[in-house]
Amino acid sequence: MSARYDRVLLKLSGEALMGEQAFGIDPTVTAQIAKEIAEVQSLGIQIAIVIGGGDLFRGLAASAKGMDRATADYMGMLATVINALALQDALEKHGINTRVATAIEMRAVAEPFIRRRAVRHLEKGRVVVFAAGTGNPYFTTDTAAALRAMEMKADVILKGTKVDGIYTADPMKDPEATKYTKISYLQVLERQLKVMDATAISLCMDNKLPIVVFNLRQAGNIRRVVLGDPIGTTVSV
Repeated sequence: MSARYDRVLLKLSGEALMGEQAFGIDPTVTAQIAKEIAEVQSLGIQIAIVIGGGDLFRGLAASAKGMDRATADYMGMLATVINALALQDALEKHGINTRVATAIEMRAVAEPFIRRRAVRHLEKGRVVVFAAGTGNPYFTTDTAAALRAMEMKADVILKGTKVDGIYTADPMKDPEATKYTKISYLQVLERQLKVMDATAISLCMDNKLPIVVFNLRQAGNIRRVVLGDPIGTTVSV
């Protein structure tokens, strides 16, 4: 089967690695995600990943409890590096050459983000995991995903979540919520749908970069999305 995309940016929340735990990294879940990424890469697709840190530390939540926002956000960025290293380890167990590139320099554990070097890694068939967000406080890992996707010239952002797309309301709380199969960037912003934050959506809109929101927890879904199966919700012009 031919893939719909040549180069994708996969956005994973920190919670994706958590499984059913209250916090932290579940090695079994991480191994399953790595296995699916390896399957997709075997199709010849170039994969970049941006990972969050919400399973270990969430800067916004800490700042709401009185911590300085910039300090809390930097702590959140460090949490994403821990997750990136865990994912790198899981991917390499599947024989996938992986590089972690951080927006905050820490040369002992990962290489600093250099755009041309990261593009070269993708061209050589390596998976690149981008950690530490944008390297700046007040910006989410969603915004980092949009930024890195633009810099890597990705064809699409694949946002893996707990639900199978974008709904009119939170389907976990509202049984009447209905799912969108397609929606525009402006509708997402106007209806204040919690897909990605407004900065990330605006960045994608300005650069006409599509976003596909899908259920990461269903095995095989990453492969289905890249092959163009009609799952999840597509955000586009």
